[in-house]
Amino acid sequence: MSIDPKSGFCSSNSIFYSKRKAIPFPRNDSLDLTTFISSQAHNGNIAYIDAATGRNLTFQQVWKAVDSLSSSLYDLGIRKGQVVLLLSPNSIYFPVICLSVMSLGAIITTTNPLNTTQEIAKQIVDSKPVIAFTTPTLLPKLVHTNLPIVLIGEYVPKHDINSGAKIVSSLDDMINKEPSGERVKERISLDDTASLLYSSGTTGASKGVMSSHGSLIAMVQSILCRFKTSDEGEKIFICTVPMFHIYGLAAFASGLLASGSTIVVLSQFDMNEMLSAIGKYKATNLPLVPPILIALINNAGAIKEKYNLESLRWVLSGGAPLSKEVIEGFSKMYPSVNISQGYGLTETAAIGASTDSMEESRRYGTAGLLSPSMEAKIVDPETGEGLSVNRTGELWLRGPTIMKGYFSNPEATTSTLDSSGWLRTGDLCYFDEDGFIFVVDRLKELIKYKGYQVPPAELEALLLTHPEIVDAAVIPFPDREVGQYPMAYIVRKAGSDLSESGVMDFVAKQVAPYKRVRKVAFVSAVPKNPSGKILRKDLIKLATSKI
Repeated sequence: MSIDPKSGFCSSNSIFYSKRKAIPFPRNDSLDLTTFISSQAHNGNIAYIDAATGRNLTFQQVWKAVDSLSSSLYDLGIRKGQVVLLLSPNSIYFPVICLSVMSLGAIITTTNPLNTTQEIAKQIVDSKPVIAFTTPTLLPKLVHTNLPIVLIGEYVPKHDINSGAKIVSSLDDMINKEPSGERVKERISLDDTASLLYSSGTTGASKGVMSSHGSLIAMVQSILCRFKTSDEGEKIFICTVPMFHIYGLAAFASGLLASGSTIVVLSQFDMNEMLSAIGKYKATNLPLVPPILIALINNAGAIKEKYNLESLRWVLSGGAPLSKEVIEGFSKMYPSVNISQGYGLTETAAIGASTDSMEESRRYGTAGLLSPSMEAKIVDPETGEGLSVNRTGELWLRGPTIMKGYFSNPEATTSTLDSSGWLRTGDLCYFDEDGFIFVVDRLKELIKYKGYQVPPAELEALLLTHPEIVDAAVIPFPDREVGQYPMAYIVRKAGSDLSESGVMDFVAKQVAPYKRVRKVAFVSAVPKNPSGKILRKDLIKLATSKI
């Protein structure tokens, strides 16, 4: 097998191989993610700091809390294979809950606190959790589910909607309780499911992505290859992205914990709070999404005048490749800060490709080099032919971090994951002659709003329930501040005087804020191909021609 050392491409099988050093995979099949992370040697002291209060957890306190909570959950009857729901904003205890659940062989499923009661109810029906963790503020979203609830924080019973909640304990009580010693450690294998995160996948409605302990361990190993406390001294990260999302869960609730880094947690994103925390805690690394990076450039003068960013060494961007203009603009405004980028999906445990140095990031517009032990194909969507360097096709990925499949959805699994383990990403890409990936377009029709994924099909199905709407199509509309937002093309019923605001209000009442339709146009018909598929590219061209 002859592999081109520059591009990593093998002409005999049309596979691109990673140029990075392969990650070591555990030889012991009986290993869970929590045990793997806790066994990593490092010199770290403080693991998590609450940005608002300064309250912190040392690594020793994290593992003591995990042990106590695991024991308490076992005493409540939680066993291997059962699903546990976590509905919470970021907190220093979010990783403790996730790791405790997975240490039992149970499965953690997270959900967005911004989601509506109906959206959360759909996930509950699909994933069938046996217990839930949530905060007093979010409790009303779970009251009518009849799930036993562990409360994160203090709850004072009131004679209101919350009084019907089945609160079985508080997180404080459970982590402060000495382990009973009655827990029987069940055998957990690398192939057992550890997490069930909901993603829009490559098509349609949200689906539960099953990641195994093995795939998450491989994800942690990839992160360890990039961030080690011994490399450049102590690393202090600001947690700007939600931990319920694969980006946040991979980095802040697992990978960086294993590296011995300190993580300063923002309960929710706020630009001023983030910038204040950098100076207050002398943060060295700032993971973010492109809209935040653009805001840092646009407001650089005021930011540098008001905030101390001297400690900052790296920004780590994910969600979309950065343009030459953005990278050069940031470097000009913040010359002492390096930029790194990454590409990944929920289905790949956030691992796929990355630029691990400033030199690599200056290959403008790239998503980076393939992650360690990752393989890729560029496939012609029409013929299925494997393509070589500088030819655009759908990116397929195969490697140790790839998902097991979609929960209780064999049809979606088969259409996304083939029998040889290749994941069809739905992204149109190409590799250059040096092995760098460039994302050209999306075959899948997701809208990226501030790093959140919005599936058009979900909004279209909702719009069609409106009594005055005959047909609807939703497209991504480009926006400098947020990346993209949903725009709807609407066909009204004859005689209807439904307005743009009427459409937007109808959607806003039923979905999370990031899914709201923010622009509406009325048309006589939605363009479709002979098989009835919406021609979104035609609508995107129409919408953007007027910009």
